Amino acid sequence: MPQPIYLDYNATTPVDPAVVAAMMPYFTDHFGNPHSEHALGSVARTAVEAAREQVAGLIGAGPGEIVFTSCASESINLAVKGVALARGRGHIITSGIEHPATLQACRYLERQFGFALTVLPADGRGRIDPEAVRRALRPDTILISLLHAQNETGVIQPVAEVGRIAREAGVLFHVDAAQSCGKIPVDVAEIGCDLLTVAGHKLYAPKGVGALYVRRGVALHPLIHGADYEEGRRAGTENVPYLVALGRACEIAQLKLATGESRRLAELRDRLESRLTAALPVRVTGEGAPRLPNTLHLRFAGLAGNDLLAAAPEVAASTGSACHAGVSEPSAVLLAMGLDADDALGAVRLSLGRFTTPEEVDAAAGVLIAAARRLSGGA
Repeated sequence: MPQPIYLDYNATTPVDPAVVAAMMPYFTDHFGNPHSEHALGSVARTAVEAAREQVAGLIGAGPGEIVFTSCASESINLAVKGVALARGRGHIITSGIEHPATLQACRYLERQFGFALTVLPADGRGRIDPEAVRRALRPDTILISLLHAQNETGVIQPVAEVGRIAREAGVLFHVDAAQSCGKIPVDVAEIGCDLLTVAGHKLYAPKGVGALYVRRGVALHPLIHGADYEEGRRAGTENVPYLVALGRACEIAQLKLATGESRRLAELRDRLESRLTAALPVRVTGEGAPRLPNTLHLRFAGLAGNDLLAAAPEVAASTGSACHAGVSEPSAVLLAMGLDADDALGAVRLSLGRFTTPEEVDAAAGVLIAAARRLSGGA
């Protein structure tokens, strides 16, 4: 069976061949521990610091402000729990459309340590209102944690506005940029954040590597204790090949952003959207709101997203909903936007990427249209 058309880049990306080429020598020739004093250690240490500079370059940070982690979930946990445990008590603001890593970390702090928590809703387009953030502030607020772009809907959040509010209030601001880094420009100074999460496998590096930007002067309680690495913020010998891969991926992403990749993806996304909306009764989630250039989130009237994708195996995509023992559950993100359960169950996310072609977009549109018509009893 031929490989399906891959339209699930928001779930994970294939590793770019140039990234694979960069990392491979560090499995074999340059295998030293970067904390060893001999020549092999020096080569590894130089590679790690070069990767730190490459990651920093993508987001406008200083190399010393980059903490390497195993994944975005660890970065988020380090940001949220690290700030909270360094402070000891206080109030945290987040939203109902966050990644589970953020919501569960916040709930853990609320349950285990008594931190106060405010979870803000999104509007019908999937956007957080900055003024709602302002109204939620309290004298004891220590942290605001919001995502930059929602992974299911692709809707971009007004993080720069929230950043200004946070600075005025003297509150730390964490941004989960796992989905936005590499797709749109991300600059920590323009956003005005104190912490920012980067995910390797969302920008053509391997799974199992990530980073956290930590503005100089921000105190974090470490989650992993041991040797005094990463300026005391994370113990554990560095995964040198994967850090090299993350650095090279960030370098490539920065080049792609400068040479029009976002525009190319937006054109393909709009092409797919126009074909599907012209042929089928579908609604575009986040219509009218700023969206990631590669992401198309649709709700198919009268159909379950899981059923549609099962009827179109030639396309690899996702719904954003959970399926347990054959029973589909609506996405918590869509419910937090105020959608009803039936509407949410009709959702399908189509996310494009670096290797998506116009021919694949046209073929996928045809497959999905045919599958939807079969399920609806049409020709």
